[in-house]
Amino acid sequence: MANSPNFLRLIALFQLFFIAPSFAQQSFRPKALVVPVTKDASTLQYVTQINQRTPLVPLNLVLDIGGQFLWVDCDTNYISSTYRPARCRSAQCSLARSTACGDCFSAPRPGCNNNTCGLTPDNTITHTATSGELAEDTVSVQSTNGFNPGRNVTVSRFLFSCAPSFLLQGLATGVSGMAGLGRTKIALPSQLASAFSFHRKFAVCLSSSKGVAFFGDGPYVLLPNIDASQLLTFTPLLLNPVSTASAFSQGEPSAEYFIGVKSIRIDGKAVRFNTTLLSINKHDGVGGTKISSVNPYTVLEASIFKAVTEAFVKASAARNIKRVAGVAPFEVCFSNENVGATRLGAAVPTIELVLQNQKTIWRIFGANSMVSVSDKVLCLGFVNGGETPRTSIVIGGYQLENNLLQFDLAASRLGFSSLLFGIRTTCANFNFTSAV
Repeated sequence: MANSPNFLRLIALFQLFFIAPSFAQQSFRPKALVVPVTKDASTLQYVTQINQRTPLVPLNLVLDIGGQFLWVDCDTNYISSTYRPARCRSAQCSLARSTACGDCFSAPRPGCNNNTCGLTPDNTITHTATSGELAEDTVSVQSTNGFNPGRNVTVSRFLFSCAPSFLLQGLATGVSGMAGLGRTKIALPSQLASAFSFHRKFAVCLSSSKGVAFFGDGPYVLLPNIDASQLLTFTPLLLNPVSTASAFSQGEPSAEYFIGVKSIRIDGKAVRFNTTLLSINKHDGVGGTKISSVNPYTVLEASIFKAVTEAFVKASAARNIKRVAGVAPFEVCFSNENVGATRLGAAVPTIELVLQNQKTIWRIFGANSMVSVSDKVLCLGFVNGGETPRTSIVIGGYQLENNLLQFDLAASRLGFSSLLFGIRTTCANFNFTSAV
């Protein structure tokens, strides 16, 4: 009986139905993924796009380098046959570090189900947080060999949080939520690395127009055939033990990326200020330097701002660059009359962030320091963060543009390329034309 033809046929059918799909999923395993990043001109936010749901829908999302996870508006037109709420006390809730568990007292729909655990989606632009259901659904992203995009790949049970529509207030027109790339287990980099077993690394290359983000290791090739992953200088990523989110639980560390700035120089001269502000206070998480794609410009604590701007004005005067009235949100502006143009932007004093030693320096040249506000006026693209900010230095989007940043989560280090104009390329130069 055990060897009858019918029994053997059943075994064969069993193998066909239950083993073949796993082979189909494993037949192509990408080494890295790629998404486009565009700058929204009216809000200065950086917007990326992924596909989610069944059938797939393209979603525009504000990119938040330090965001905790993907959150999406589920109130408006969320239709998907593969949406699953995460049930209380499930493995998904544990992975997301969710301690909330609740019911929704209306008809079940995406974002409103009984016996589900919740998260706190955070609009980091408006600093508004609310409660939202933890759920999973299908997500699709393009693979890449580092040179071009390749075929789309799918994660069938990608964890994210639903949010009510009001949380979109303050975000760019047409976006459905925010894509968090922070240091949590359910942020995009960790989930994608886990799904495809590639390195826990991601890279961001912002631009004033079209940039790019990669998940996984390099190469990260920009036209004309320059592998920007070979240009990196490395500095440790520091963990802030206290969350910097709008709402958080006791003992939760920050999901944002901090680096150790030790001092600041302008044209090689040290700027004098209270450098204890550059350390992170272990008890309350105040101080330090973080990297942000949701702040359009670098924000400095008031006394650091005063010291840096005074030194910059003095160094500019030595170059015969004349100061003029400020133009909001900038306090320090100049006539461009005596400002030359170089490959690295306006010929102004160079700002240097000195990192773990005197040889590891993040240089901010004219292209990243000066904002052209009119035909005749250039402003220093740094803003005053007041006397008691949560973080002393927030390196904002404008200062990151056309610099490749690689976040290596496994090694806890940041690689930065310096301004790509120096090697005659830009972050707009990834070839999004599919390889033949």
